[in-house]
Amino acid sequence: MVKILLVDDNADNIMSMEAILEKDGYTFLTALSGKEALKILLKEDDLSLILLDVRMPIMDGYETAELIYQREKLRHIPIIFITGQDYEDESVFKGYKIGAVDYIRKPVNPLILRSKVGIFAELQRKNIQLQKQEEKLIKINEELLRSNINLEKRVLERTSELETLNTELKYLNLSKDKFLSVISHDLRNPLTALLISSDTLSSNTEAPEYATIQPLITIIQRTSKRILQQLNELVDWAQEQREKITVKPEKLLLAQAVDESLELLKAIATQKNIILKNKVSFAIFAHADTLMLRSIFQNLVTNAIKYTPPEGTIDITAISLDKLIAVSITDSGVGMNDDVKQNLFTGMANTSAPGTNNEKGSGLGLILVKDFVTQQGGSISVQSEQAKGTCITFTIPQYIF
Repeated sequence: MVKILLVDDNADNIMSMEAILEKDGYTFLTALSGKEALKILLKEDDLSLILLDVRMPIMDGYETAELIYQREKLRHIPIIFITGQDYEDESVFKGYKIGAVDYIRKPVNPLILRSKVGIFAELQRKNIQLQKQEEKLIKINEELLRSNINLEKRVLERTSELETLNTELKYLNLSKDKFLSVISHDLRNPLTALLISSDTLSSNTEAPEYATIQPLITIIQRTSKRILQQLNELVDWAQEQREKITVKPEKLLLAQAVDESLELLKAIATQKNIILKNKVSFAIFAHADTLMLRSIFQNLVTNAIKYTPPEGTIDITAISLDKLIAVSITDSGVGMNDDVKQNLFTGMANTSAPGTNNEKGSGLGLILVKDFVTQQGGSISVQSEQAKGTCITFTIPQYIF
């Protein structure tokens, strides 16, 4: 709806303008003075246009326009001055300076009046349409933003869950390997000794006086052989499963790989106010397996967080060494003694020591780290001193251009 305020101290002039414009379906508000117009504008601020007479007693059109535009809510309403005399350049400039958009001379030409009012009415309609479209777009953008945030959150949560499950699975596999290692080393040797002893007993008890114990010896032999055979089959199967893990090296921007690996660990570090610093140069490229490298970083940094007190720091650095890259993870943690350093990657200990916040762990992740580093042709070492922190350094192949 287009609402127009007609302001003129002559009622006949107002009626004349209404008669000219009423065919176009506008809604009119009328005022016989500037003061009356201002009273109307106190309640009506959604007008499309004001047709304002210049020559009025007490308060002329210029003063009225100045007062109208002093209100922020009314500054968007265009004003067309209606004048019979003030059409000189100076007067016209004064009107434009106040904020008027146009002039119409008296006596009013119906075609000119309808044409100029029609232009501003159409502009008003277009402006309303644009505002509605803008509001609609804002709502759509807000919905898209919310959807995107929710989607990213779900993806991160799912990724975190998968990473956790993957890590747990690797830990379980390492536990299995450790268990099978115990079986192969700690059980096969005694079983072999038992078989040899039972063979000796069997050959030395063939005399008739040993007839009562010979069946028992046979049972011991047969059972021991069966257990050893099943043990060997189990160890062989586990080895076959382990060998299915293949290395798939590719060109990796090392600094970016570090950032991606640290992303899921930032929350853990934040809980202890530990600062993770990626100091790796963006000029270094590795030739490594993405998943293995991520697992190496996450296990080593997780371990560093675990043994670093609150407010500590963990730095990740890298230097090029001919065809290899030496990556170091240095923390300001509690450090370790010589005994722990010697067994750090062997899995000799059943459980790892609790962290500075009593975090729990099995220590199996470091076995996996050494395994993944070795499979990619690298090596790993540790430097540490109690109460002064730890630096673990591993090497991986460098991408050669």
